[in-house]
Amino acid sequence: MKKQAMLGKKKLDAGMVITGLIILAVYAAVFILEQIMPSTSMLFTVLKKGATYALVAVSMNLLNGFTGIFSLGQAGFMLIGAYTFAIFTIPMESRAAVYQYYNGGILGFSLPVIPALILAGLAAAFFAFLIGLPVLRLKSDYLAIATLGFAEIMRAIFQWDKLGPLTNGSNMLHTFPNFNSFNIKNAAGETTVYLSTLIPFLIAGVCIALIVLLINSSYGRALRAIKDDEIAAEAMGVNLFHHKQLSFCISSFFAGIGGAMLAMYACTVQAKSFTTAMTYEILLIVVIGGIGSISGSCISSFLFVACSEWWLRFLDEKQVIGTFEVPLLRNGFRLVVFSIIIMIVVLFFRQGIMGTKELPDLFRRRPKTASQEAIK
Repeated sequence: MKKQAMLGKKKLDAGMVITGLIILAVYAAVFILEQIMPSTSMLFTVLKKGATYALVAVSMNLLNGFTGIFSLGQAGFMLIGAYTFAIFTIPMESRAAVYQYYNGGILGFSLPVIPALILAGLAAAFFAFLIGLPVLRLKSDYLAIATLGFAEIMRAIFQWDKLGPLTNGSNMLHTFPNFNSFNIKNAAGETTVYLSTLIPFLIAGVCIALIVLLINSSYGRALRAIKDDEIAAEAMGVNLFHHKQLSFCISSFFAGIGGAMLAMYACTVQAKSFTTAMTYEILLIVVIGGIGSISGSCISSFLFVACSEWWLRFLDEKQVIGTFEVPLLRNGFRLVVFSIIIMIVVLFFRQGIMGTKELPDLFRRRPKTASQEAIK
């Protein structure tokens, strides 16, 4: 028995080591490609948005896949995070121009990027705590509808003219730091080291690593128990409401950071951008990757963004081969093909690309059965 336990531990360690090396290789490749390829390449657009969506998808998977809470409020928490980050990082010299209809706004200071990111997550978590008090007593579809309504209410409130001195009303927030602000420049103002793509990977990587640590902790096991059987979990001493509230707030915290990253990616923030469709996109990514798989959410995020933003773009333009015009290719046809691809994936991968497996599981040998040992 001890020998089998030691072998299992070695296999586990081997899978983790290989996964770690792959992740380091990806980070190194991103850094190198950013130095040798044009900064305007569509590849970097996909990588930046993919990293942002990966974090938000993993945060949603923490609720839907590991706790069994069906929430559709991610867009609302992303909105709170995006606005919090933008409001607190706009430089003082730019506030008069940004808040031109509100006499320069009411805030008289600005924060560095990292504290603002943390504050964005905390603001989202605070609202999640308040909303969770009544909402988390609901179940299934009722919970989903309640959180979806919360996201719509937040979108309306942030565009309210009375809050204009803080949120700029229905006007855009801009001129705050973005991913390009991390590029290293020389005295002449020329960029010498590009970091605008590596930074979102680092932020998302650190946050996802924290979520993985939570899932593998005793709290994570309690959350899994709640998803499997609430009655049995409560009988074993798990406080259902406390753990649901904890999961809801932590998920919202990272969704808020994801919203701040999306603001840095877009370079502007406006409440009308955080629609219900955004939540559905994140949910779709979770389902395609595999509900209950962190690796699946990350992989499907990049595939989703690449297909929707890059690989299928040619379908929106007319294509002429000699004198023959390819039929159907026109604006909007890309979405039709993309929807068909999603249907095919869902039909043939019922549990998603990864199911409930993680990346290290792919590099572990399956233990031999008794019949295989007998044959040997």
